[in-house]
Order: sequence, then C-alpha cells, then structure tokens
Amino acid sequence: MKTEVRSPLDVFNLPQHLVIPLFQRPYVWSLENQWAPLWDDIRRLSELRLKDPSSSATHFFGAVVLQAQENQTGTFQPRLIIDGQQRLTTLQLVMDATASVLEARAEDNLARRLEELTHNPAHYVDQEEDQLKLRHTNRDRMAFDEVMQADPPIDYAGLTHAQSLLSQGHQYFSAAVEEWLGPVNDSSAHSRAEALTGVLTRGLQLVVIDLQADENSQEIFETLNARGTPLTAADLIKNFVFQRLDSEGTDTAKSYKDDWPFDSTFWEREVSVGRYLVSRSSLFLNQWLVARVGEEISPRHTFTRFKHFAEHEATQSMTTLLPIIKVQADQYKSWTERAADPHAPLTPVELNVYRLHASELEILKPILIWLHEPDSNYDQATIDGVVDACESWVMRRVLTRLGTSDLGRVVADLIKSNRQTPPENLINAVQLYLTRLNAAGTYWPGDKQVLEDVRTQAVYRRFKRGRLRVFLEAVEDHLRGFTSAKPMSNSRVPRIGYPIEHLMPQKWEAHWPAETPLEQDQRREHIHRLGNLTLLTQALNGKVSNGPWLGENGKRASLDTHDTFLMNRRKNIAADGWSEKEINERTDALIQSLLATWPVPEGHIGEVKDKPAELAASVTLTQLVSAGLLEQGTELHARSGTWKDLRATVNEDSSLSLDGQRFTTPSGAGHHLKKGATNGWLFWLLPDGRKLKDLRDEYVASRQQQWQVPDSRRPASSTGKREVEADQGSRRPRSASSAFRQ
Repeated sequence: MKTEVRSPLDVFNLPQHLVIPLFQRPYVWSLENQWAPLWDDIRRLSELRLKDPSSSATHFFGAVVLQAQENQTGTFQPRLIIDGQQRLTTLQLVMDATASVLEARAEDNLARRLEELTHNPAHYVDQEEDQLKLRHTNRDRMAFDEVMQADPPIDYAGLTHAQSLLSQGHQYFSAAVEEWLGPVNDSSAHSRAEALTGVLTRGLQLVVIDLQADENSQEIFETLNARGTPLTAADLIKNFVFQRLDSEGTDTAKSYKDDWPFDSTFWEREVSVGRYLVSRSSLFLNQWLVARVGEEISPRHTFTRFKHFAEHEATQSMTTLLPIIKVQADQYKSWTERAADPHAPLTPVELNVYRLHASELEILKPILIWLHEPDSNYDQATIDGVVDACESWVMRRVLTRLGTSDLGRVVADLIKSNRQTPPENLINAVQLYLTRLNAAGTYWPGDKQVLEDVRTQAVYRRFKRGRLRVFLEAVEDHLRGFTSAKPMSNSRVPRIGYPIEHLMPQKWEAHWPAETPLEQDQRREHIHRLGNLTLLTQALNGKVSNGPWLGENGKRASLDTHDTFLMNRRKNIAADGWSEKEINERTDALIQSLLATWPVPEGHIGEVKDKPAELAASVTLTQLVSAGLLEQGTELHARSGTWKDLRATVNEDSSLSLDGQRFTTPSGAGHHLKKGATNGWLFWLLPDGRKLKDLRDEYVASRQQQWQVPDSRRPASSTGKREVEADQGSRRPRSASSAFRQ
C-alpha cells in the first residue's frame, strides 16, 4: 500500500481506466450539499490566484482508495475505485464542463489540458468504451458516458438522461463556469480561464491510497468508513489551528491552556441544526465564520472554509486570531447560559438567544457575533436596535408560518453589506435592507398579514409548545409594559415552562354545550386559536380544566384564585361568559401585543413579488365558490360505505346543508355524520366522483400559475442561488477522432 498527496493532474494524467465497481452505490452528490460548496471553493481559490499569481494555495478534496487490477499486455491499466467514487466522478464532471465552456470561447489550449485528464488520447482508443478515463459499471454508466461524450455546446434538455444527477451536475458546473468567466470580450476573461484551469489541474489535493491487487481492499474500506468516531469540524479546526501556531513559533502548550475554549461538556454537546446534529463548538465556529466572511456556510463545510479564511483572507496571524475567537466563544457561552436561567433578567441579546433556542432556531447567531466583534465600536443602543429589527423579521415569519430555510443566506448577505456602515447609520441600514426583501422565502411580513394569518390559525396544533410559549410570554411581557424599546427589568415573566391552558376546554361537550351542528363546527374551529390559550402558574386539575366557566368552583374563579398573569386578569377574560365572540376579541388583542413586541418600521407593508399560492390547509369552500370551481346548489355525496347515500348541498353563503343543519367546513359536516374527527376534503365526493380534495388541489395549482415562485433547487452561482440557462445546441456522440474536441 502506498499513500501520497496528489493533484488531479497526477491522478488522471496517464492513459488508464479508473473503474467504479458494480457494487458501489450510484452517484448521489447534489447541488446544495456538494456541488455548490465545491464550486465556491474552486472559485475562491481561482480568485486568490488571480489576485496573487505566485500563490501556491491549494484545497484539500478528500481521500480516495484505488486498487490495481491484472491486465493483459497492451491494454489499459485498470484500477478499481474502492472509495471516493463520488468525488472523483464530480471532479471529472467539473473538468469536462469547464473544457466545454473553454472550447466554446476558443481557449483551445486550456480546454485540451482539461480534456487530457478526462479522455484517453485518440491513438490509445480502440473501442468507444475506452474513451473515458473514469468508467461506471452500475446504472450510472449510460448517463455519465452520454454527458461526458457530448459535443459542446451541449443541449442538456435533449439528453436521453437529462434528469440524471450526473447530467444536472455537468450542467450546473458549465453554467457556473460560464458566469464566473464573464463576457468573452472582457479583457480579464483569459486570465480568469488560466487561473481556473490551474486550480482544476494543480490546485486541488487528494490523498490517494494505492493498493496492490493482492491487498485486502474491504478491510481498508471498512476502516475508512465504519470504524471509530468521525472527527467534528471543531476537531479538524483544532488540529489545523495548532499546526499553524506551531509554524508561527508560538508556545502551543500555553495557547492551548489559555486560548482554546472548546474542551468542556458545554461545547461538546450536540445541537440540532436542520437535519444535522453538530457539536456546539462546531456550530459556534460555523456561525463565527459566517459573521466574519458574510457567506452562508453549510455545517459540512465549516472546516474547509475556515482553513481558506485563515490561510488567505484573515489579516491576523493565528497567534492573534485565536484569542479573539476565545473572547467571542466565552461571550457566546455566557449568552447561552444566561438565556437558560429562567429567572435571570435578560438583555435584549440574551432574550433573543432564549427566544431562538425555545423556537429551535439558530438563524440570528452570526449577527449577534458580528455585532460583538472585539474591534467593533457599536454601542449597546445600536446593537439592541439591530437585534430588535432582525428578531421582528424572524418571529413575524414564524408567526405566519413562513419558511426559514432561506434566511441564512439573507443573514450572511446582511452582514457582508453592512460591515462598512457607520455605527450611527446601522439600525436604519439594517431596517432598510430587511424592508426591501420582497421574495416569498425572505420578506418581512407587515401588520395586516400577521393579523389576518394568525387570527384564524389553530395555533395550538400548528406550533410546537416552545414556540407557542414564547408568543404567550411576549404577550404577558407587553402587558407588563415591555416593548422592544424598553430596557431590561426583573419583572418580565419567568421563563420556567409554564403550562399552556385552553380557556374553553378541549373537552367542551359536557359543560359548554353548542346547540346546532353549525355552532359545534364553529366551536371546533375556535378551540385552538390564540385567544383561547393562556399561561398558568400551575396546571389546573382535569376537573377544573374541563369544568364550567362560571360558578364558585368554575374555571373563571380558579383563574382569579390561582393565577397572577395580567393576560388572565384583564377585561378580555370575560367574567360573565366565554364564547367564540370573546375568543375572537381576545385573539385580536393578543396579536396586537405581538405586533408591538416585534414592530416593523413605520409604513412597512411587506409586499411580495413572487407571492406563493395559499397552503392547501388554508383553502376554504368560499374560495372554491368565488373561483368558480364549485357552484352553489352542487350536491356532494359521502364516500362509499355506511354513508354513501347521504348528500350535502352547497348553499349561497358557501356553507353546506346536511340534515337540516348548516356547516362552514366539509370536515364539520363529516364530523356530524361520523360523530368523530373527519377529513371532509376526502370524505365528500363531487357528482362526477372526484374528491373535494381534487377541487382544492386544482384551486391551489391555479394560484401557483398566477405567481412565478422560484425553484429552491436551482443552481447557485458565486453570488448565491440563481437560475441559469444552459447553452443550447446540437448534440452528437463523440467519436474517437474527436477526443480532443478538435
């Protein structure tokens, strides 16, 4: 066995066949997790070499295991790819896509340098299958061969295997290279092409483990992939940091003792970030790095981005940089521990950390870190103002159940855009940045939308308890006199996980009668709304909780006796009865408290250019009737079975008539028949046999056609995710004589 660090030129230079065995899994790398981060690394390295042509900077691309195979004299030397087929396949796609772009720009010499690493020379090729240096033997073979042998410009849509990840990857890299090189007539285009070619041939580094034919490849594979505990990003950064310190002549033992903050159980604890579990130290280093470079960084790529930052972008030595990291890590730990103390008076930053953690969000942490960099000169009022604006943006999106997956990109760009903003202008600049967001995935909802969306939401069912408790705590704090402009105080509501209670109980039937099916339907709609929920200092026992509202032992009396929250003592908790009317009034009042807690700048509306269609769950019969999809007088019949002969009629007011009663929702009508929870959209059928759900889906589809919603999976460029168009043109199989694209 021989292990060496090699460049792509070293790995792919000779005529050969690198064979992916049949038993290897198919190609699975994708845009978000691998292609875009890899391109960012390649682009960043190319730009560094443009800036400093003498730079020898490299990017480590991982390890591969190859095993020699016996071959007949006069044939290619075959080697099996035991491990690393995903990265080697991707590297071939990048080089071939780049060669295609360079050839189209008449950069023939540069294109040929790359083609020599992907295709065997024509005079070595006897059969068509011998052309490519990398050979798939599983189901990916036809797709890989097709895109790698297509003549440029490639008509990607016309490929037989256009939907293959391999074709999509090739198209993504082709578009990314085309965009980065810029216009053909740009004076810098040739220099950029040279820098990119240099990175692809010499700038990427692979650890190559070469096995002889008689060595046990399975044992090597298992050792690399299945044994031991994987190193975290913090582990890798730690090793890198202390190697750098040693090379700088620093006393590493002293630095480890004084300046490395991450060797404690606090930092070793794993934290959930989306679908990833990462150590808190790795998460902090990722967020610290985002704060420094103003780029969204996947948790999987924290180490490689940190390494590049330290080697090529940081203005300080590691000896200077590590103490800065320690100061900010200690501060981060202090925020976290303070936020976890249920009785501690919190600053706006600490309260923000608490609310983020309770809502299972980490989105704003890079902003907090950026605002508290040791060399920054932001005063506390400026920091608090920025935090208030950003928290309002996030929490209003959470309240209206808008996605948060695109917000990390905005946070990174907000930091990058405002690094040079004078402190006295920063609050206004951040507010202006956020108010100008107008895409569905990122915009800042205005008061009207929050009021309309939350007013009818079944919030108890649609929010996790932690988030819902944050909303109710914010209401109570506001009633106690706190707004975003108020300073910290000891009199905020303690954050000890108070029980969330329904004022009108979930089991209302015994003591809270509703006479008609329509009233019952309306009651079920109101039970889980915000205005029917409250916090209690202690949980009521089941008898009181589900008991009547009035009376000596009623629920109203229990609230008066056992509770101290202002939200339970004000006039919006009716003393003479509790019904849907009072729930609606209290809902609006509580929403007003939330709007005051998380305000928007005066005049902000929150307009959206790419407004998405309504969620299917929010579509009503009224909308179907208004859209002309469901006519008044239509008779719906129940699904087959016990109720197959029963009918419900659509009324003029879009309600349903059944058994002489009216229902506002199809589920309410179904509940009346089945005497239990029913999904009415599946239960009721149209006269032509379609489910009512099919009509709802048709309505949603029509709304989607009215608004052009960006595809979240489109390729990303060097400046972020954006749509790219592939070069169009004819495609023909490449023959052996065209192996160099002459």
